[in-house]
Amino acid sequence: MLLRSYTKEIFRPECNPSFQSLHCIAHLDQDVAEALPYLNATLGGFDYLKDPPAVTFRVHGKIITVHPREIAVNALRDEEEADKILEWLKREINDAWGNRDKIRPSYDGAPKPKILEILKLLPKTNCGECGKPTCMVFAVKIAEGAKAPEDCPRVSSEKKDELSKYLSPFGLDQ
Repeated sequence: MLLRSYTKEIFRPECNPSFQSLHCIAHLDQDVAEALPYLNATLGGFDYLKDPPAVTFRVHGKIITVHPREIAVNALRDEEEADKILEWLKREINDAWGNRDKIRPSYDGAPKPKILEILKLLPKTNCGECGKPTCMVFAVKIAEGAKAPEDCPRVSSEKKDELSKYLSPFGLDQ
């Protein structure tokens, strides 16, 4: 077993303390750097950094980043949800490490959608009705998985379908 214990810190985001969701940082008592490429291979990380090593996952509307000595999770409902996710990740890290002789490590993140391809399918009115100042900013948020085509009130159903089709291979078709 590689990861045996951690301590967690739960807090509201400093950038906007009025957010209802919580964030969590788990401070790991063991260094899991060597397990990260195996974890990336088994869970299909959205993003992988080699130096310093870190792997990011998008799971159920959350962004989870695993660093050698900590795990960061955003958009949590409560501490119970944080505990479930951290225990799941602890099992996944230990399983990946325990099965490393059967896993080909992956040092690459998932392919990413092109922001300009997304922008081409948006109305390009910069109306702000989506809550973003421009369609370009909205396209970036779609590419990051933070927004969905349905969040644009002015996109036609035809373009919405095209966007979903384009985003599907990236796991962002929601």
